[in-house]
Amino acid sequence: MIAMVVGFAGMVVASRFTVDSAIELVAGSRVPPFVIGMTVLAIGTDLPEIANSIVSSWADHGDVNVGDSVGSAATQITLVLGLLPFFVGTIVVTARGVAGAGWFAVVGLAAVLLVTSDDWFGRSDSLLLIGIWVAGSWITYRLIRQPHQLSLPEERSPRGRLMVRTLLGLGAVGAAAMIALWGLVELAEEWNAPEFAMSFFLAAIGTSLPELAFNITAVRRGQIEMAIGDLFGSSFADATLSVAIGPLLFPVAVTSKEIAPATIAALVALAAVTILITRIREHEWRTGLLLLVGYGGFFLVLL
Repeated sequence: MIAMVVGFAGMVVASRFTVDSAIELVAGSRVPPFVIGMTVLAIGTDLPEIANSIVSSWADHGDVNVGDSVGSAATQITLVLGLLPFFVGTIVVTARGVAGAGWFAVVGLAAVLLVTSDDWFGRSDSLLLIGIWVAGSWITYRLIRQPHQLSLPEERSPRGRLMVRTLLGLGAVGAAAMIALWGLVELAEEWNAPEFAMSFFLAAIGTSLPELAFNITAVRRGQIEMAIGDLFGSSFADATLSVAIGPLLFPVAVTSKEIAPATIAALVALAAVTILITRIREHEWRTGLLLLVGYGGFFLVLL
């Protein structure tokens, strides 16, 4: 338990440090805030999932990888998005591109369901998912064509220093992920619980903390589009890029009979939330409560 807490806390702190450096690197570019949130920041706040994917696949715990990534995709779009109005108040939903990111995430989860159906997660499976992420990100970027951009900070660090800080942050995230993985596997054995279920809930909540912390700060600073883009982009990245990175390097066995029900539930939840967010004008405590109830439904599915 202590190893899990220390590992996840370390990933949160190191991810925030790395994301801040990445934001400064892309500041002043012509990329729209939603796209920055969907790609650069989504990958940045997904560093715990990416690190966990690599470490767990290398350690031959494929269910931990898939459970964390699929669980994170579901957690961010239900629990984290549902909690936001309770922390920052009513959010006016104006971000374009939400529908594209949401539906591409649904496609990604459907692909995860397909590639894990034979109890094996190989390199060709990983390339398919990474291809979906690249295509979805490019299409969403082309569809938005938003004129304004992220402004430059008043004092900007040299690019070389920013790149070094980013690399150091990535290394710290990876080290913290190894500690958290050890604690999670040991705890699953102690409780005689499936690694997938433990990862879907405990690991996913731990690795989703960077999204919650970042998006609360972003909304309070008026960067609503960036926050929404990060949430939907993170779910998209979890369903494709994050879950595929580990098996691309280290192909691994998985347990399809445990993965399928939760992945189908996550897929349905993502589709429902995408429809909801694109149809409402304001995201407030009532819609937030609805999403929290949806997250609670995952417990029933896995039980």
